[in-house]
Amino acid sequence: MTTDVTALRGKVSDLMGQAKKDLTQLVSFKSVANPREFPPSGCAEAAHWVADAFTAVGLEVGLHETPDGSKAVIGSKPAPPGAPTVLLYCHYDVQPPLDDAAWKTPVWTLTDKDGRWYGRGAADCKGNIVTHLTALRAIGPDFPVGVKVVSEGSEEQGTGGLEKFVVANPDLLAADAILVADCGNFAVGVPTFTQTLRGLVNVVITVKTLDGPRHSGMFGGPAPDALAAIIHLLSSLRDAKGNTTIDGLTDNQQWTGAQYPPKDFRADAGVLDGVDLLGSGTVSEMLWSRPALTVLGMDVPAVVGSSAAIQPSARARLNLRIPPGTQPKPAYELLEKHLRAHLPWNAQLDIELEALGEPFVAAEHGSARDALSKAMETAYGRAVTTEGQGGSIPLCNVFHDTYPKAEIMLIGVEEPQCLIHAPNESVDPSEIEHMALAEALFLTSYRA
Repeated sequence: MTTDVTALRGKVSDLMGQAKKDLTQLVSFKSVANPREFPPSGCAEAAHWVADAFTAVGLEVGLHETPDGSKAVIGSKPAPPGAPTVLLYCHYDVQPPLDDAAWKTPVWTLTDKDGRWYGRGAADCKGNIVTHLTALRAIGPDFPVGVKVVSEGSEEQGTGGLEKFVVANPDLLAADAILVADCGNFAVGVPTFTQTLRGLVNVVITVKTLDGPRHSGMFGGPAPDALAAIIHLLSSLRDAKGNTTIDGLTDNQQWTGAQYPPKDFRADAGVLDGVDLLGSGTVSEMLWSRPALTVLGMDVPAVVGSSAAIQPSARARLNLRIPPGTQPKPAYELLEKHLRAHLPWNAQLDIELEALGEPFVAAEHGSARDALSKAMETAYGRAVTTEGQGGSIPLCNVFHDTYPKAEIMLIGVEEPQCLIHAPNESVDPSEIEHMALAEALFLTSYRA
C-alpha cells in the first residue's frame, strides 16, 4: 500500500476544492425529513443531487422508496472477479436548526470560519457523503472492489424506513464489508473506530391528580399537585451524584477502551464553570458503558402566563440509553416497574412506549477491519484507537442480522467539536481529507 500512498494523497488533496463545492451545495438543501417543519422538496432535492453525484463517479444509481415514504439513494458497481464488495453508508437528511438565533453563521450556507466549515449537516451526515465521493473520485472510475452506496433520507427522524427496506430487499445491499459513515474520531486528527453503540428506550409518562386546575390559595396544601408529583418521580431516577438509578438495572459497568479526559469532555460538552460532571464512574464509563436517563421534555405551564393554580396533570418524555449487554425490552420493563413503584401519593400514571433500540458492538478483527485500520493509520500518520458512542444507530443491528458474515465498521468525520444536532454545526475539512484518503486506501488494498 505504501507504493501508491504519496500519489493517492496528492489526488485527494487536489479534490478538496471539489469537496467544498459539493458540501456547499448539499448544505443548501433544507433536507429535514419532517413535513410539519420543512417542505418535502428539500429532501427531494438532496436525494436527486446525491444520486447524480454518485452516478458521475461511475455507479449505477436508483432512487428507492422506503416504507416510511422517504427515498433511499442506492448505487452499485459490480466487483471484478474474485474481489469483495464494500457497502458505503451515509444519510442526506439533517436535524432542524433548533434555534436560528443561536447560529453565528447562516444555517443553510456553508461558511468557512476559523478553519472549519459551518452549516447544518456539514458533519452529520453530509460531510460523510462528501468523504465517500472524494474517495471514489480519487481511485475511480474503475474500482478494484465492488462498490455499493446507500444514502437514506429519514435517519434523523428514526422512522425506520431503511431498516425495513433492507429486511425486505436483502440482496440489494449485500456486501462483504460495510462502512457506516455516521460516526467520527475521538478528536480531530485521531483516527478512531466507534466500537459500541448504546441502545435506547423512549417513553412518555403522564401523571394525573385532579380533574382540573384548582386555586393554589384555596386548595394548596392537601390537594395533590401533579407537577410536584412528576418532579418527585423523576428525581428518583438519579442519585445525588447523578448516577442513573432504575431499580434492578445494572449501573456499574466498566470501560476498557480509550478514556475521555474530563477536561476535554467539559470543553466538548460546554459544561459551565463550577458545575459538576455526573456519576461515580469515569467519563468513558458514564458515556459508553452505563445506562443514562435523560428527561427530553416536559409539558408544564410556562413561567410567563402561569397562574396561581395547582396543576392537575403533567407529562414528560424520557430517553433511557442502555449499553451493550442490556436488552431494551427488559430495560423498559424495569423502567416501568420503577416508575410505578416510586409514584407518590397514589397519583395516576400512564406510560406510553415510543421506541426501543438495541445496543450494538462492532467486530474488532477481520480482513476488512485490519485493512481499514492500516489505511487509517497511514492517512493520519498515527495509530488508531477505539471509542464508544452514546447514541444509537438501529440500522447497524439490521445490517448485522441481515448480513451476518459482513464486517461492519463505524467511522466518519463527526468529532466532538462538530456540535452535531446543535446550533453552529461544523466540520474540520482536514477530517474529510484524511477520512477520504483512508477510505481510498482501504478500497484499493482490501481483499476478503
